[in-house]
Amino acid sequence: QTKPIFNLSHTLLVRRLPAGSLELDRMNPNLLFRSNKTDDSAHSRDGMSFQDEARLEETMMKDGDAPERNYDPTSKRPRDTALRQQRMVAWHPILDPAWVICGFLILGAVMVPTGWKLRTESNRMLELTQVYDGTGNVNQQCAIGSVANKMYDNNETCLISFTIPEDVDPPIYIHYEITNFYQNHRKYVESRDPDQLNGKSDPFAQARLSADNCQPLNKLGDIYLNPCGLVANTFFNDVISLKEGGVDADGTSLVMLEDGIAWQSDSRYKFKQPDGFRFEPCSGACDKTCCEEDEWSCGEKELPYEDMDGTCYKFDYPFDDITQYLYETYPMAISPLVGVTSEHFVVWMREAALQKFRKLYGWINQPIKAGTVLTFEIMSNWVVDPFEGSKGLIISTSGTFGGRNDSLGDYFTILGYICLGLGAAFGIKHFFKPRKIANIKYLRYKTH
Repeated sequence: QTKPIFNLSHTLLVRRLPAGSLELDRMNPNLLFRSNKTDDSAHSRDGMSFQDEARLEETMMKDGDAPERNYDPTSKRPRDTALRQQRMVAWHPILDPAWVICGFLILGAVMVPTGWKLRTESNRMLELTQVYDGTGNVNQQCAIGSVANKMYDNNETCLISFTIPEDVDPPIYIHYEITNFYQNHRKYVESRDPDQLNGKSDPFAQARLSADNCQPLNKLGDIYLNPCGLVANTFFNDVISLKEGGVDADGTSLVMLEDGIAWQSDSRYKFKQPDGFRFEPCSGACDKTCCEEDEWSCGEKELPYEDMDGTCYKFDYPFDDITQYLYETYPMAISPLVGVTSEHFVVWMREAALQKFRKLYGWINQPIKAGTVLTFEIMSNWVVDPFEGSKGLIISTSGTFGGRNDSLGDYFTILGYICLGLGAAFGIKHFFKPRKIANIKYLRYKTH
């Protein structure tokens, strides 16, 4: 014969054995019990009668907890507590017609004004778009077909102009938009080496897993790629610049800023120049003689780097004889002084979730008057024809709820009207033909 001790998530049993003997519960060998006596005054292993133990259990269950005996910390079984066994005190609403009708009406009354507010905010935002390559209404002047780096190789550029229809306050964002390109593919997302991006430059110390993930773009023949992988080596390398001539509301020339566009956490913790990289200004002429004093990368492969201010720099990358670095893969878009820390590259390396996405390229921190013409010079290098996609340029502003999004306000408004309609329909039905409801006070919920 057996006798249950606790009414828990699993039943614990004790066999009737001679007085004083012990037996392990077969359902849980970690629990040890003292055997019963044959009469009702038998005591548990704690010296408490079974009746007292049952009363203790009932009291604890009412308080939202349960007794726990001989808990083994090494066991994987969840602890017998109210939280872990889902016995927490909870509100059990009775959804009678009055509650349902009031709920629908309140939801509708909240969602309709919210939807109108979202739509109004969205309509106030500026968004101008031009597709300049690929499918759709394309500016043929910038189309390059399937020839990668066509404009860079031919030293060409194209122009795109926008007329601002209204006065606009800063910040004004410049995005590029790509369609039909799946950055969210698992193989694509995994194809990178975080150690390389964070400064590890020795190709012979590359982890096996990272090398496998980067295939087939880990090496080109005997030359290692740094950074390797599909994400880094499909970098958007169109060069976009704002031509001079546009002025802001105060008559000052407009400037497109290209810093502050990446997440600070990404720039600070995930991307660093290779260990051993160094650079310094040239002391003499801006030619190969600048790099002859010591072993510099620029002396072997190319001229020193000249920045926009006209200052020349010599630079040196480790293992440069067997490694192709980012500035060599994309010389038109990446400076050898910044390499993988370029904010345009950091922005690209944060993959998009959808096949149609936009990424920030720059921003204007000046007010612009209505009628101002913004002209952008584009060196189109990134091909979209092979995957039947497109690329475009977007000028936009943002508001309280982010960028322009007409759909969000419409969803709120439509759902709000549906809730109001359902509330009204149920209310009319309940008014003319109510349903008799039982007395709620007779309802009781089990405590365990």
